[in-house]
Amino acid sequence: MTDVRGADGASEALADFDHFDTELLGPVALLRINRPEKLNALTDTFWPQLRALLDALSRADATRVIVITGRGDRSFSTGGDIVSFGELGTPAARREFMAECLKTFAAVEECTLPVIAAVNGWALGGGCELTFACDIVLAAESAVFGMPEAAVGLVPGFGVLRAPSVIGRQWTKYMVLAGEQISAQRAYELGMVQRVVPDSDLLPAALELGERIAAQAPLAVQVGKRIVNRGVDRGETGYAAEALAMLYGTRDAAEGMQAFAERRAPRFEGR
Repeated sequence: MTDVRGADGASEALADFDHFDTELLGPVALLRINRPEKLNALTDTFWPQLRALLDALSRADATRVIVITGRGDRSFSTGGDIVSFGELGTPAARREFMAECLKTFAAVEECTLPVIAAVNGWALGGGCELTFACDIVLAAESAVFGMPEAAVGLVPGFGVLRAPSVIGRQWTKYMVLAGEQISAQRAYELGMVQRVVPDSDLLPAALELGERIAAQAPLAVQVGKRIVNRGVDRGETGYAAEALAMLYGTRDAAEGMQAFAERRAPRFEGR
């Protein structure tokens, strides 16, 4: 059981989330996908559990960044549990499952807190797609990325939507149509990964990055994430102007500028 304390001091118990091992490390929440014996394959309970965790953590005053990784040394996640796919016996069940998956990827993208993927080992199928939804991706040198769904007659529903904007149409087709698996270094070169580190340094590097982000003004971080995700190419310059104008009027902005002038570390309050 993990306790997350909200603004009113009440404790919200996050119990029975068997797909995750959640640890609160100061301002950083560490979520480990917790099926190492199955290479962290994702069952149908993964999707609503992740959404619930993101929702609870985003409402916790003390938490400012989320890091997602896989338990064990071999795998971030090998994607959906293939055995469970066979249990989706009706068109309605298949549509409901796909809606659950897409809703969860959207929840990662739309979470008010930054979400960092710390990729250890295999990131295949839904595991690879999850990295496309995260805000920043760090990878161990041994990490391998792939979307092999075509081998079982499927396509990665979120991957075909989001990957082209990250790695381009041709590389997306290479990975989706041919099932091409790529190394952490190649993923870095393509822009999927922002930093590759030795395996033993992965979690410390991800937590250090989380703490660095957590030290920034919370509202500025939230608005920055939202604007980047909306994209100026969607005609959202008006929204960006309004959001930035709002930030200029916050206490954090005033504190940040005063601290800069006084050559001291700012004391941000998220207001």
